[in-house]
Amino acid sequence: MFSKFTSILQHAVEALAPSLPLQEDFVYHWKAITHYYIETSDDKAPVTDTNIPSHLEQMLDILTQEEGERESGETGPCMEYLLHHKILETLYTLGKADCPPGMKQQVLTFYTKLLAHIRQPLLPHINVHRPVQKLIRLCGEVLAAPTENEEIQFLCIVCAKLKQDPYLVNFFLENKLKRPETRSPGGAQEVKDNGLAPDTGQSHDQDQDEAQAAASGPAPASSSPASSNNNNSDNYNLVTSLLNLTKSPDGRIVVKACEGLMLLVSLPEPAAAKCLTENTELCELLTHRLVSFYKALPQSMDPLDIETVESVNWGLDVYNLKEDAAVFTGKRALISFLSWLDYCDQLIKEAQKSAAAVMARAVREHFFMLVMEPQLMQTSEVGILTSTALLNRIIRQVTSDALLQEMVYFLLGEEKEAESAAAVSQNPLRHRLIEHCDHLSDEISIMTLRLFEQLIQKPNQHILHSLVLRSLEERNYLENKPQEEREPMENGQPHDAVDLEEDPLFGDDLSPDGRLSGSDWLSSSPPLSPDHSKSEGKTEVHKIVNSFLCLVPDEAKSSYHVEGTGYDTYLRDAHRQFKDYCGVCQQWDWRGHPKPLEKCNLDIPFFEGHFLKVLFDRMGRILDQPYDVNLQVTAVLSKLSLLPHPHLHEYLLDPYVNLAPGCRSLFSVIVRVVGDLMLRIQRIPDFTPKLLLVRKRLLGLEPEGINVDHMTLLEGVIVLEEFCKELAAIAFVKYHAAASSSP
Repeated sequence: MFSKFTSILQHAVEALAPSLPLQEDFVYHWKAITHYYIETSDDKAPVTDTNIPSHLEQMLDILTQEEGERESGETGPCMEYLLHHKILETLYTLGKADCPPGMKQQVLTFYTKLLAHIRQPLLPHINVHRPVQKLIRLCGEVLAAPTENEEIQFLCIVCAKLKQDPYLVNFFLENKLKRPETRSPGGAQEVKDNGLAPDTGQSHDQDQDEAQAAASGPAPASSSPASSNNNNSDNYNLVTSLLNLTKSPDGRIVVKACEGLMLLVSLPEPAAAKCLTENTELCELLTHRLVSFYKALPQSMDPLDIETVESVNWGLDVYNLKEDAAVFTGKRALISFLSWLDYCDQLIKEAQKSAAAVMARAVREHFFMLVMEPQLMQTSEVGILTSTALLNRIIRQVTSDALLQEMVYFLLGEEKEAESAAAVSQNPLRHRLIEHCDHLSDEISIMTLRLFEQLIQKPNQHILHSLVLRSLEERNYLENKPQEEREPMENGQPHDAVDLEEDPLFGDDLSPDGRLSGSDWLSSSPPLSPDHSKSEGKTEVHKIVNSFLCLVPDEAKSSYHVEGTGYDTYLRDAHRQFKDYCGVCQQWDWRGHPKPLEKCNLDIPFFEGHFLKVLFDRMGRILDQPYDVNLQVTAVLSKLSLLPHPHLHEYLLDPYVNLAPGCRSLFSVIVRVVGDLMLRIQRIPDFTPKLLLVRKRLLGLEPEGINVDHMTLLEGVIVLEEFCKELAAIAFVKYHAAASSSP
């Protein structure tokens, strides 16, 4: 009580007395602090019962006022005094001893405000960065310490200063071989015995050497003290202290510590990036928490819950345990996992390139390979469904290039050469995932197809190369023989048409009116227009569009009976989606023309690749599969068709491409489906009215009533008709985009 009265009296005297010059005032407040330690005998009273906080606050105000009165960048006498007399070193010693109790908190606040309020660069001064460096080591030492809030504020202001001037981080990479500080439990007595000598933690010669180096200005990074050492022996205490504070029970402290780490990983200094990944536990923290959060998830979750849970942003993790549990079991655990995944993704996205690669690799090795792979390879259908749904959500959420690349290599392998049918199982996980697109469980098939649909929309070239493009690179799906050596035309039709006519699906049991003859459209392959040479592999677009629109026979069409289901609706969607794809793919140097045939190796046996094989097999069974499966198969194929790669366009969207014997294309697969359909239509009475009823029910225009027989077939026919319209629209949009961009 008496000390508070003294403080009030002192302020009153100061207010009445004439104002002293700033330097005298500054020295007065500093000496008042030092005299407390010389004169006091009670080192147990808390610092808040002394005048020390007031004097420190006055010193900060004086330094701020002095800077405001001087030219920008000019150091005033008060600041000179602070630097020359190593005041920060002395304060560090007092804070480390926490004498009187609570002094550490006061010192941290002083350092934080000094760095925040003073505009001139202070950290290059040895008598600033050295004590700052040592104070950093005191942070995060004790979990849930009473000074945690001040510690994180101090560390974050240091990070912010380094972000402003990244080179300064070299001062904070400390050689491990340096003599460690001797720690003493002493309080005021220790301070007195030292005579308030600043604790520099190094010899006088070392102090002088560094002072001269600092005075001569920043040296190149290669010659700085930190970078001249072997980085493998460097400590990065700023990172270590922040990592310790991420373990705080206080969520606000954790978020601030994560923000500090985000600033540090983005620094461009190579020495700091290397030290960050090699000499700290950052990678271990990221992956350990990711694994912990993942393992806390329920073994079985509804895929719809995983897909629809609200988007999460790390640091904005507001939740209500009761409400979350009421929505679905495991929601809280799922949001925690997705929040941390978001943090890892953003950290890698912001990180210096080499550091990002190391962190992403750690996530691949310690999370994807060790934890997720066994989940995806298990035999339990419930487990496969849950883990595939989680993987789908992860793919959707990842945006950093480095993490996406590592995830893609994990899922698809790093192979770049063309696939062969014999080697599809060389990469077990890739093989298993593609096989799951054709799983006995429709739920697993749909979820895995969704996963691949999500994957092929990501901005990563290796995904498309691995799944489809490497199999089409040599264009060996084309007939290899020169024109004169090909089988002779029969009745003016290409030899492919003869093959189809001989196929049992196009046999004589079809009525003349109901039969969709191969000769009607396969012989109508138009002559190439003069401005589109054969080597470009382009056919007149209206012929291609009509080929797709006319594939499904009139008696199997139902869309013209229902308003708003025309081909034009697909044109708008195709235009928008193709534009988006072009934006993603423009960086990949996909030339507008196919590889010239003379440069292709057409003698290599063609294999469409495991992924396209499964999709084509699924497409071939469209009349016998559930509606939801068909929607997902056609969704993936339409996404592939939209890609602006000339070989993929030729293979998937040119009905007149001259296929090599034994090869199939998307068009040829649909042709066989239509042939099968024509056989079946003859056996179903009232086929067209039933088809129209099913379409209206799917659109919600008719209430559910009595069961319609052949429901799977009828739904498959509707999907087939819509898919053909979609392919026609995509072909039209791509043709016009190519025409408008060509000179």
